[in-house]
Amino acid sequence: MEVKKTEKYNLLWEYMLGITKENICVAFSGGVDSALLLKMACAAGEENNTSVFAITANTMLHPKGDIEIAENLANDMGAVFKTVKVDELRDAGIENNPPNRCYLCKREIFRKIKEKCREYGVKTIIEGTNSDDLNEYRPGIKALKELEIVSPLAELGICKKEVREMAGLLGISVANRPSTPCLATRLPYNSTINYELLERINDGENFIRNLGFYNVRLRIHDCIARIEVDYEDIEKLVSYKEQVTEYLKKLGYKYVTVDLNGFMSGRME
Repeated sequence: MEVKKTEKYNLLWEYMLGITKENICVAFSGGVDSALLLKMACAAGEENNTSVFAITANTMLHPKGDIEIAENLANDMGAVFKTVKVDELRDAGIENNPPNRCYLCKREIFRKIKEKCREYGVKTIIEGTNSDDLNEYRPGIKALKELEIVSPLAELGICKKEVREMAGLLGISVANRPSTPCLATRLPYNSTINYELLERINDGENFIRNLGFYNVRLRIHDCIARIEVDYEDIEKLVSYKEQVTEYLKKLGYKYVTVDLNGFMSGRME
């Protein structure tokens, strides 16, 4: 792998060489964190003559198109791609969006991934939590620890910026892809979630994103749609006010607002 070998890169590469001495699974979302792990795991697995499985959760709580992106990436990298179907609203019991929603979701998703791995005799599962995530409210990390899921980036102290730099050097196509967290994060805790509502949120965000915006969040407060884009893009968003307002009102929102603080991950929490 001909890349600029920083200290963190070398640490991760040696880690991957060690962990792929037997077949492993990467819990693969198609985002940059898990894509970096999968790329390096596949290269290390090739040296060790072992297989790397990329297992993606097929769930309504994540933006449409993620499955296709994940499958194309996994196939390009030489992984064995599989999916598990997850119905979090029914199986994880999060219809009322409890504060520990992320914990319940992660526990259900990774329980099913572990079941799938047992079918293939794979014991080790790794996932893409990075060191920055440890500084945020992430109750899902508790579920990962309970299920003995391995988080190499967090263990090695690799932050998001370093992940993107390594992914760029390796030519990974999603190196600069914005994060696409669970759509339930757009709703207040203790509010009702249903798949129709999540689909409308997804459609609204896609409409705005396709106007040329990078980070987009559509936070929902009953009949109010509160839009977050990067601070430097707010003026640009206002220039599209007629198109955006018309589209979001067709989706059923009575009021359309712009958050003047700009995009911030986890703002709804």
